[in-house]
Amino acid sequence: MLFNSYAFIFVFFPIVFWGFFHIGKYSHSMATAWLAASSIFFYGYWNPIYVGLLLGSIICNYTFGMWIAKADVHGAAARKKHVFVCAISANLFLLGYFKYANFFLSGVNSLAGSHLSLGDIILPLGISFFTFTQIAFLADTYQRKAREYNFVHYTLFVTYFPHLIAGPVLHHQEMMPQFSKPTVSRLDWNNLAVGLAIFVLGLAKKLFLADHFGIIATPVFDAVAMGAQPTLFIAWVGALAYTLQLYFDFSAYSDMAIGLSLMFNVRLPTNFNSPYKATSIIDFWKRWHMSLSRFLRDYLYIPLGGSRNGKFQRYLNLMVTMLLGGLWHGAGWTFLIWGGLHGCYLMANHVWRSIKLRMHWHDGGRIFVLGSGLLTFVAVVVGWVFFRSKDLSSAMNMLSGLSGMNGIIQSNSLEFKQITMILTLLTGCSIVWGLPNVHQLFLSYQPTCEDIGKVVHPSATTSPPSNWTLRFLKWKPSKFHGVVYGTLFFMLIIHMAMADNSEFLYFQF
Repeated sequence: MLFNSYAFIFVFFPIVFWGFFHIGKYSHSMATAWLAASSIFFYGYWNPIYVGLLLGSIICNYTFGMWIAKADVHGAAARKKHVFVCAISANLFLLGYFKYANFFLSGVNSLAGSHLSLGDIILPLGISFFTFTQIAFLADTYQRKAREYNFVHYTLFVTYFPHLIAGPVLHHQEMMPQFSKPTVSRLDWNNLAVGLAIFVLGLAKKLFLADHFGIIATPVFDAVAMGAQPTLFIAWVGALAYTLQLYFDFSAYSDMAIGLSLMFNVRLPTNFNSPYKATSIIDFWKRWHMSLSRFLRDYLYIPLGGSRNGKFQRYLNLMVTMLLGGLWHGAGWTFLIWGGLHGCYLMANHVWRSIKLRMHWHDGGRIFVLGSGLLTFVAVVVGWVFFRSKDLSSAMNMLSGLSGMNGIIQSNSLEFKQITMILTLLTGCSIVWGLPNVHQLFLSYQPTCEDIGKVVHPSATTSPPSNWTLRFLKWKPSKFHGVVYGTLFFMLIIHMAMADNSEFLYFQF
């Protein structure tokens, strides 16, 4: 069930919302159970067959977590470690079978000339996210950072429908205290208003921006996959269009998830923070898919040794982390190369920072910042070419086009359609770099879990005069904003009737 569908907006969500708060008047625990059951139904709406897989994963990991906790209480360190290793192995085996089995078999077949096959394996929706969420829980339990003895609460933690399909990857200690509060099942009109406004903005990003850029990008990549040799103009149009499509698509889902969750009085972690405004690849990965970056850092990079064992080991750990991060996104050589490319980017970024520190160089002012941002953006675009391409051959054809090796433009003069595409891309870039993000617009209302208990600085609520866009667009509970957002929502509903509902891109990962 898609967030951008009539079935979700007018049937599923109203029923779940009303039931949660109506039941919450009498019993917090029953309201929690209702939300968990509704989340399981939400997952099963796509393919009921895999509900059993999801529930089996939940039951097994909850049991593993209980065994680890009990072994810790009884001082059985060896048994605790054995259970933990077994639990992690079981999760990785499950993920590996559904996501990577045929990929590795194809590699074996190409090397050995064999014809081994497991048949068509349908990838369960959201398996990467609910598997990583539970691996994080097991690791936190092993490290005594988490304990969960309530099965219903654990089920809700894993299946919570705003995050279940495309993230963010959740941590037990940031979510369970919120689910456990009795006040969570009592309607909060402020959270409802703010959450609904954020959801509407996310829906607008998806329908008006992401899907529109997809219409431009898809024909280019499809043509290249069929053997076309794109010119410089077409290649950059396709690459930039996909770059913007992925940006607005993922940003839209992140916003809609935060908005939906806030209406249930639960704050999700920030997962997207204007990554194309980054001035380095290190900065980019602090802004893009932040919960995945945090997971890879805490449960892979640091356990591998992080930066504790010298520069060589540090760079090796970075590369291994990014290669596995690339494979997490998909079973294919293009994803592996994308991860490796970002691993090289990160190593180069760290080397450059070391040189600057040793030479006592400082940033060169605004021009240097602009140049750093442009270089970072171009590097990211090149990476997205591998990420989007069907295979390595298609990716190399796109890179040939981006470098101008296939000519500049097919005709001597720009046609109306080409001018329209240029203006569309410029509009998207203006939104990315010229406007504040949703978190900035709603910062005063603490929409994410990082904001809980945080004292918002006055300058964040009364933005400086120079930042007129933030001052003008910042959300307020006023009649004016009510009319604006209500009108926007009405336009979106009308638009949904005229356009096909498209899945979010991160559904496939």
